[in-house]
Amino acid sequence: MRGTFLFSDMNANTTNINSLDKRLDTLSDRDRALFKRVYTLSVLQAKICIPPSMQGWVISQFGSLDAVLSQKIVRLTNNITGEETIFNRLRALRPSDTRDREALSLDSLDSSVDIFADPEANTSEDPFGRIKGKHCITASNVAKCDELHGLVIFNNPHPLKWGRAEVDDYIDTAWRWAQQAHALYPRNRYFFFCWNCLWRSAASINHGHAQMMLSRSRNYARIESLRKSALAYKRKYGSSYFNNVFHIHRSLGCAFDKGGVRVLAYLTPVKNREIVLTADGLTKAFKESIYEVLALYRDRLGVTSFNLAIATPPLDRTRQSWQGFPVIAWLVDRGELANRSSDIGSLELFAANSATSDPFELMHELECSL
Repeated sequence: MRGTFLFSDMNANTTNINSLDKRLDTLSDRDRALFKRVYTLSVLQAKICIPPSMQGWVISQFGSLDAVLSQKIVRLTNNITGEETIFNRLRALRPSDTRDREALSLDSLDSSVDIFADPEANTSEDPFGRIKGKHCITASNVAKCDELHGLVIFNNPHPLKWGRAEVDDYIDTAWRWAQQAHALYPRNRYFFFCWNCLWRSAASINHGHAQMMLSRSRNYARIESLRKSALAYKRKYGSSYFNNVFHIHRSLGCAFDKGGVRVLAYLTPVKNREIVLTADGLTKAFKESIYEVLALYRDRLGVTSFNLAIATPPLDRTRQSWQGFPVIAWLVDRGELANRSSDIGSLELFAANSATSDPFELMHELECSL
């Protein structure tokens, strides 16, 4: 069943998010202390009473009466950044009456209304013109989130038909756009790249495309908050926040290094299947790792809607310190296209993140694919 991450080859002794408290007991004193410095873990047991009239439906819907009568809730908080995620994998099986009943085919999406089919005729351009890649072309976003806000429009309109060369070119073209924009607007130096794939991810146009922005004065609030948190951590503990978070994830079996790219199945995901990549620069290995994660999503996990974001240190010197801040990519699964309900509600907007996927089982997939 998609979204539950149940694998027949995983035995009862395999670590998962529900057994994280027991996994901590196996760490060295140093690693356990480091985990507790960065994270607070709460494991709760929620009890419920099921009337006899409802028991048959519960077993049919959730597979077990016992699983519903006593539910394990895991709440993990990052003490440094304030990120927090609540895990209960049972929520992946809750009923839904918002699912489209008709089969959906991405190959039959209406091309007659594709305004990106001829971008040079039907999209605006930036004052410095367009940047053409091998597999894409840039445009100026007609409804902007910042003064420099552009699009990378893919040559292939299908949002899920891309390979290694295409993904590399999309990111390269966005980076060339940023350099060109910075040359004309030198005060704008904070680069942000985002790829929202299909409507579950908030994309308003189905034709494959990504976006990029170059902000002035300071970076966007969440990235700036992460920078400040990392600097405060360095001052207090004398070590790198990013290095320590990677060490914690690796000690738990949720991270590995591949060619200088650190790959984390993130312990406090903003939504399901969040993967975080960090590197010292926007390197070839970094872009290849992004492609490999996207291919894992699409080809092995059946993900059809996702968000990808990339943030880098500023393009030139600033008054703020960015020492030790890596290039970071965040990727997250946004759920099934046929489900019309949002995966983000009041809890996520105002309180804490909620996830039904398991970072440990996601790492199992990453190790098999990357």
